[in-house]
Amino acid sequence: MTITRRGAVGALAGAAMLVGSAGAAFAQDTIKVGVLHSLSGTMAISETTLKDTMLFLIEEQNKKGGLLGRKLEAVVVDPASNWPLFAEKARELISQHKVAAVFGCWTSVSRKSVLPVFKELNNILFYPVQYEGEESERNVFYTGAAPNQQAIPAVDYLAKEEKVQRWVLAGTDYVYPRTTNKILEAYLKSKGVKDEDILINYTPFGHADWQTIVADIKKFGSAGKKTAVVSTINGDANVPFYKELGNQGIKATDIPVVAFSVGEEELAGIDTKPLVGHLAAWNYFQSIDTPANKEFIAKWQAFKKNPKAVTNDPMEAHVIGFNMWVKAVEKVKSTDPDKVIDALPGTEAPNLTGGVSKMLANHHITKPVFIGEIKDNGQFDVVWKTEGLVPGDAWSKELDGSKDLVADWVEKKCGNFNTKTGKCGGA
Repeated sequence: MTITRRGAVGALAGAAMLVGSAGAAFAQDTIKVGVLHSLSGTMAISETTLKDTMLFLIEEQNKKGGLLGRKLEAVVVDPASNWPLFAEKARELISQHKVAAVFGCWTSVSRKSVLPVFKELNNILFYPVQYEGEESERNVFYTGAAPNQQAIPAVDYLAKEEKVQRWVLAGTDYVYPRTTNKILEAYLKSKGVKDEDILINYTPFGHADWQTIVADIKKFGSAGKKTAVVSTINGDANVPFYKELGNQGIKATDIPVVAFSVGEEELAGIDTKPLVGHLAAWNYFQSIDTPANKEFIAKWQAFKKNPKAVTNDPMEAHVIGFNMWVKAVEKVKSTDPDKVIDALPGTEAPNLTGGVSKMLANHHITKPVFIGEIKDNGQFDVVWKTEGLVPGDAWSKELDGSKDLVADWVEKKCGNFNTKTGKCGGA
């Protein structure tokens, strides 16, 4: 549903009054849900689908009769891959449109931008994308992967199954890749990897000229030790990156790439044949064969009116987060943020891969971990998975400033409780 900020300009005064009063009456009868995803700019390649996912979920919920006897109404805004604009649009959603909760953001810099707004105005953000951890906020529920649910298992897989000894940590230059790579560097060194066997590289958002960087990767991988690339490259920069890998003949059998931000949606826009065998680590793949996933894919493709429409991991995270929010609202019979925040920990919702995810006291969820190989049709063949669901850690055990911290919004009412000092605040 499209929400306009103003009525039709130039309408007759009487008609305008009728439209205004009808709109007000409709607003009172609906529960508004904010959708805060980039529909333009460098992140639109990934985020536009998440906007559509929320419209789909809201439509499906309304078919069931809505929530608390009221219809849900999507309020969609476009922060346009502009990080300060995310904060402005979040404020608009909460203050102007009076949304009950917001589902949004992709990059960590956008999430960091909106945090003060959600704290000040006391609203709820469901954040659906893998991230660097090192955070637990009362007003945020993290339904994407923490590092121990994606990055660490991926490195373990490469070391054990692919016998990787040299590591290229390649990322976009912002907080998620830098913090994740800081964690991975510390983890690799704790496993005996030497400084000279780790190459770290950062590029700006939207980076297009990968010739030199890929050549450097190729050279780094020619030292006689098995080499892999761990990629935290985000957004549309992935398209020329993977294209250049193909141009320079880098095959997965030589230097495998494991990506944390490339899924089915990103692969839909490029020729995947040169990329066959490269890897991605996620908590969901479209190719996973379960009744729940088959049903979701069929409904999604019908909604999109496209039998080839793909699904991906952050979409599933929105499915889980949305269903948890619905359950919490139904439990407390209210959309009041304080009541819903308190009700969410312990809430469970089925995931699409055959398990049941649970919201933890640290506002992260339990998730399975999968490693998938890229196939020539843009889908993934699962080559490894965890035995069960992995609880998300808000704070990384690999970093000195974090290893003593825990997040607990149920008992301790604190996102960074220091177990050594017994104090909240991380000190």
